[in-house]
Formats: sequence, C-alpha cells, structure tokens
Amino acid sequence: MTAGEKRKLLDYGGIMLGVGLAGAFDGIVFHQLLQWHSVYMHTHRHGQIVSDGLFHAFAVVALVAAAVMLWRAGHPGGLERGKRLLLGGTLLGFGGFNVIEGIINHHVLQLHHVKQGDPYELLYDLAYLAVSALIFAWGLSIRRGGSAEERSQAASR
Repeated sequence: MTAGEKRKLLDYGGIMLGVGLAGAFDGIVFHQLLQWHSVYMHTHRHGQIVSDGLFHAFAVVALVAAAVMLWRAGHPGGLERGKRLLLGGTLLGFGGFNVIEGIINHHVLQLHHVKQGDPYELLYDLAYLAVSALIFAWGLSIRRGGSAEERSQAASR
C-alpha cells in the first residue's frame, strides 16, 4: 500500500470515527441519560425507541467502518502528519455530523430539538450548533497546523 493510500484511509477513517463517536455520544448522553429527545419525537414511545435504535445502529456501523479503515491504514505515527490527520479528522467528523444533524433535524425537518418542549428550546439548539461548529473548526485547525515545511510537503503530494 502506498503512502497516499494509507493517508486516505487514515483521513476517511478519522472522519468516520468522529461521526460514529458523535452518534454514540448523542445517543447515550442526550437520548438515554438526559432523555431530552429521541430521533423522532412525534410518535408514541415505541416509535421513539425504534428510531433511536436505528440511530444507534448507524453509529455502530460508522465505528466499525472507521475501525477497519484505521486498522488498514496502520499506525498514524508512521506517516508524516498522520497523527494530525487522525485527530483533526475525528474532530471534523464529530463536529460536522452534529452541525449537519442539528440543521436538518432540529431546524429544517423539526423532527426533534436538543431539549424538546423547553421554553428555551431554540437556545439549546443554537448552542448545540455553536459547540459543534467550534469542534469542526478545531479539527480543521489541527489538520492545517504544523510547521510551514510540513504543510508545504503535504501540499506537494
């Protein structure tokens, strides 16, 4: 496997890891522990449990796909900027997934909100988007960071 192929697997694997972790975190913290919302709130409790179960299954599939890609890529330290790609990609996937999910499910489709029925429902949704956007930006800055020489070498590939 070439260094470029390893880099691509590490890149996509990191992003998928972030997506899977975001789904797991959201499902565990918001759906189960806080019980603030389910994937689809406008149904009976059984429908909410089924929609959450499908969401959790998606998160597991994303984590398994990430594990396979990262296993195939090998140790990130063996690649120049490999650790930055992995960490930055994970944060990009985590933040990006939550931004997309928040915009689509909370605002466009109105399937649910972060704290459904709360008088400050919109503020919770906006805070969720803001934190997610910051995580995404953090991932971008890690991926783009490093010395000018590292960035120049990575760009020349």
